[in-house]
Amino acid sequence: MCGVCGEITFDGRAADVAAVQRMSEVLAPRGPDSEGLWAQGRIAFGHRRLSIIDLSACGAQPMVDPELGLTAVFNGCIYNYRELLEELRGHGYRFVSHSDTEVILKAYHRWGTDFVDHLVGMFAVVLTERDTGRVVMARDRLGIKPLYLAETSGRLRFASSLPALLAAGDVDTTIDPEALHHYLTWHAVVPAPLTILRGVRKLPPATVRVVEADGRSREHRYWAPDHVRDAEFSRFTAEDWEDAVLEALRVAVRRRTVADVPVGVLLSGGLDSSLITGLLAEAGQSDLATYSIGFESVGGREGDEFAYSDVIAERYGTNHHRIRVTGDELVGALGHAVSAMSEPMVSHDVVAFDLLSQQVSQTIKVVQSGQGADEVFAGYHWYPPLAGLAPADGVDAYARAFFDRDHRQMAEVLDPRWLAPTDVSREFVRAHFTRPGAETAVDAALRLDTEVMLVDDPVKRVDNTTMAWGLEARVPFLDHDLVELAAKIPPELKLAEEGKGVLKRVGRKLIPREVIDRPKGYFPVPAITHLEGKVLGLVRDALSSEAAQRRGLFRPEYVRHLLQDPNGELTPLRGNKLWQLGLLELWLQQHGID
Repeated sequence: MCGVCGEITFDGRAADVAAVQRMSEVLAPRGPDSEGLWAQGRIAFGHRRLSIIDLSACGAQPMVDPELGLTAVFNGCIYNYRELLEELRGHGYRFVSHSDTEVILKAYHRWGTDFVDHLVGMFAVVLTERDTGRVVMARDRLGIKPLYLAETSGRLRFASSLPALLAAGDVDTTIDPEALHHYLTWHAVVPAPLTILRGVRKLPPATVRVVEADGRSREHRYWAPDHVRDAEFSRFTAEDWEDAVLEALRVAVRRRTVADVPVGVLLSGGLDSSLITGLLAEAGQSDLATYSIGFESVGGREGDEFAYSDVIAERYGTNHHRIRVTGDELVGALGHAVSAMSEPMVSHDVVAFDLLSQQVSQTIKVVQSGQGADEVFAGYHWYPPLAGLAPADGVDAYARAFFDRDHRQMAEVLDPRWLAPTDVSREFVRAHFTRPGAETAVDAALRLDTEVMLVDDPVKRVDNTTMAWGLEARVPFLDHDLVELAAKIPPELKLAEEGKGVLKRVGRKLIPREVIDRPKGYFPVPAITHLEGKVLGLVRDALSSEAAQRRGLFRPEYVRHLLQDPNGELTPLRGNKLWQLGLLELWLQQHGID
């Protein structure tokens, strides 16, 4: 797990090594153990390392293989690297390290751009061929590891975070109206390749991009599971599905124990993280470290779920850490949390994960986390209304339950200069729902949420906040084999028991029922869901600042309306509409964007 960056030029100039170094400095928290820089003419790579596999200097990056003529930087973890290493040895390759990075180099040499099909894990990889000058970029199937791009005439830069690209300079920081429409519609989700800034794009998940020495490029998507029923499973009973999911989840959790350092668990006390804990205990992992966080109650809302995480910790005898956060500590952490965001994210979970990661990173380097189960196994409330509908007929129901506001309401929020001319968010959803490969509206929604919302909300949230403290988070529910299996499960089995029916029945075989048979919980951060006091003051100051007035994104009368009753307008998902606006301004100002 690391931070990567670099520059490729196409106009005869040498790569700007100083710019790459500036990017690397911003990425230092992602890789506090060591740094590396490599440059050869028109290409320069930078790397910050968090040592997890092959802790020796042999695993350092950028990694150069002079025999094969390849150089690579890599962020992530390849869980099957040992198996691939032995397979590649059988093809005559020699290894000088025990690192997954070297396996990637050999795999590319052996299989070309199809090397990604052989990788099991999370990754953002950039490599270059010495003899052709070709550069290849690849991102894992579920977009767990990020890769941001800034292109201008004659130059392409890349980095693990958007702020790193800003540090390199010469980025068009104009707000992208289409991205802004998505941000205000999808509670801050901006689908790839867009970001909130016109001058920065992101490589989509499951994508390989090949950039030739003259600047020509092409890209292709290499993985996309079909959400349709398969003849292979036509005789499966509900019990058969439960057994198949349990076995796939066992494999997913076991894969994510691959490390040369201990692996812990972020234990919220919900079904998903409790299942991970139970499976690790079942596999015989002893002295398992688990971590939970709680906050002070605000506005009558409870701020912790320790009662449930304690049940799991006691059941499996884990080395459990309860982390309590006061209101003042929460306010003090907001600045760091916003700074850690590669893109503005309105979920209150961001601050929770940032504070949790800070504490956890003091005792451990790697954790497993439960993100992805709701999107893969239908745990959200907006899926049941889609039951029985064809994909094309599900767009309106999905938008009513999920969108923060419609296009008409968007005109009430934004200054006309920043309003997209059409309802781009609904158009995006309709195109996704009607794309082949989804049998029902529920399937289409699950596919959309897994490919888009999950990537640019929960997964990005976890990557940004954990890596900001040099902590690696692994997400077994996003094991691609498990995701492929879940996509084939009949929707009615996933929707059962008010959502995640299959997973709940699996859970009852392993973990205490009181953790499963309870109302669905969320990571509660009351001071942000209910704005008052110092947090409200930060939001008010950000929206009334000179920078916000110059930018002029929002209609002044709408901002005044929200400030008069800060908790009076909530989205269908119970998000605070004032926080949406304030967070965007806080993020822009934090990163020096005028």
